Amino acid sequence: MKSQRPVNLDLRTIKLPITAYTSILHRVSGVILFIGIAVLLAALDASLSSEEGFERVQGYFGSPLAKLVVWALLSALLYHLVAGIRHLVMDAGYGETLEGGKRGSMIVLILSAVLIILAGVWVW
Repeated sequence: MKSQRPVNLDLRTIKLPITAYTSILHRVSGVILFIGIAVLLAALDASLSSEEGFERVQGYFGSPLAKLVVWALLSALLYHLVAGIRHLVMDAGYGETLEGGKRGSMIVLILSAVLIILAGVWVW
């Protein structure tokens, strides 16, 4: 007797719809924010501990690596925000169809890309 289970479980070859990619990115951005908040809170704690600590943190944030990290955290925040608004709109009953979901995903990706580029210009 032949099994009806899927044969191809290689995730690199499975073609996912755009809605799946936006969902996965929404989860990844949430994890990045969770970790990033811990890093930023540690920097805040160090900057509030003493004048030397403040100057040390200020020096760190002037480096290109720190600017890249800040831009990455802002990118995650902006994407997570836009995707979260999309979920709120869907909870209100708009864009729940397959075509509406695809359109909403495209809007999320395009709007997030524009905001992320603007954040990059602001950080650098």
